[in-house]
Amino acid sequence: MESATDTRAALAALHWQIELGAVDAICDAPVNRYDLPSEAPARPKTAAPPVETAAPHIAQPSDPVAEAQHLAQAAPDLPALRAALAAYDHCDLKRGARNLVFADGTPGARVLILGEAPGRDEDREGKPFVGRAGQLLDRMLAAIGLDRHSDDPARAAYITNVLPWRPPQNRDPKPEEIAMMLPFVQRHVALAAPDFVILMGNISCQAALGKRGILRLRGQWDSAFDRPALPMTHPAYLLRTPLAKREAWADLLSLKSRLDAS
Repeated sequence: MESATDTRAALAALHWQIELGAVDAICDAPVNRYDLPSEAPARPKTAAPPVETAAPHIAQPSDPVAEAQHLAQAAPDLPALRAALAAYDHCDLKRGARNLVFADGTPGARVLILGEAPGRDEDREGKPFVGRAGQLLDRMLAAIGLDRHSDDPARAAYITNVLPWRPPQNRDPKPEEIAMMLPFVQRHVALAAPDFVILMGNISCQAALGKRGILRLRGQWDSAFDRPALPMTHPAYLLRTPLAKREAWADLLSLKSRLDAS
C-alpha cells in the first residue's frame, strides 16, 4: 500500500511541473496521431423517419362578419336586434365597455342620426349622444324643429351609432370592428325605416359610404342604406372648431328643405 508520504510527494511533484508550464500528460511511448485506424469507425445508425400521422381536426372559428349577418337578418324587430347585439361575442370592445349603447329616440322617425361610437358619458348611461356633443346635437335638431324625445314621427329623431360599445380611450374604431358591426347597422336602419339618414363624422361615412374626409363630403347628399344620406361634421368637431358651425347650419337647412319638400 502506498504510504501517505509518497502521495504527498507525488502531489508536490505535480504542482511543481504545473508551475514549470506543463499542461499535457503524456504516455511513456510516443503517439503518432497521423496514423489511420485499422478499421473505420462504424457509422451511427440513422433513426427511422417519423411516421406521419394525420393532424387532429381543429374546428375553425366562425367568420365574425358572416355570423353578424346571420344574427342581424334573423332579427324581426328592434328589440330582437338589440338582443342579437348583446349576444354577439366576436367584438372585443364588448369586454371593456360598461353598457351596450343601442339607440335613443323614436323608431319610425323621419330622420335617423348615425354617429360613430359611444364616449365616456354614453358608455355610462347606455344612450348615444348624451355628453357635451349630444347636448349640442339636441340644440341643432331643435333649430329645425326636431326633437329626439318627440312621439310625433314627423318631428322626432332617432339616434344610433356604428359601434354600440365604447373603444378604449375613445380611439377610432378599427376597420375589422366596423366590418363586424355593419350588418347590425344595416338591419338597424331597415327596421327603424327613416326617410333620411344623417352621417355624423368620418367613421359613419366610412361605414355607410366607404369614404372618409368629412370636411370634403359634408353638405353633399349621397345614398346609404337605400336612403338619401347627408354627411355632416360631428358635434364634437364643432365644439373644437366653432367657426365650422356656419357650415353645419347650412347642412341643417338642407335637411329641413328635404323634410319640407317631402
